[in-house]
Amino acid sequence: MQERYSFLYGGLMGVCRVKHIFKPGTHSEKPVLLLLHGTGGDEHDLVPLANMIDPEAAVLSVRGNVLENGMPRFFRRVAEGVFDEEDLIFRTQELHQFLDKAAKEYDFDRTNIVAFGYSNGANIAASLLYHYVGSLKGASLHHPMVPRRGVTLPDLSDVSVFIAAGENDPICPAEESKELERTLATAGAKTELHWETNGHSLTRSEVEAAAVWYQKAF
Repeated sequence: MQERYSFLYGGLMGVCRVKHIFKPGTHSEKPVLLLLHGTGGDEHDLVPLANMIDPEAAVLSVRGNVLENGMPRFFRRVAEGVFDEEDLIFRTQELHQFLDKAAKEYDFDRTNIVAFGYSNGANIAASLLYHYVGSLKGASLHHPMVPRRGVTLPDLSDVSVFIAAGENDPICPAEESKELERTLATAGAKTELHWETNGHSLTRSEVEAAAVWYQKAF
């Protein structure tokens, strides 16, 4: 049985409310699966993905705190593919602090979180890797873009990252995924780049590939 929560915590601008689902796992040593939806999604969208990846793991699925034409997102953008960098930095820190609070609230290991993000959710997960050492143990990034350029990444030598990309993705060009993989690998991350040919769609085959990566990595 899934449980819905929306707790308040002291965030960057006073009190912050984050809508999310937390489902306890049945194996305490397994990672907590952090689910981060794409534009227009919510905290329910990727729960079936978690069941495919690891049904024994705890699940923390978060809804983005930004609205774009009524559609939830994790940070603002100026145009398609053009991020509002100031808001990205702010929302990344907000999510990082929320994870600190959630670990205490639900009594799980803060150092044992693996993110699964799609599109906008993959971008905020990548931004966590770019900005905060130890924020994530690993990440499965589905159709991500490079969150920022011209910044020095933290040491990611203890982090494993799976990137699912589309050779014909009209929103996220293939070179974006290649650049992201190179940048993360240069920072020490153990990376795996998986290619699909279904545009920007989140496909079953890439989730199955992510599940194989997860079982090997964790």
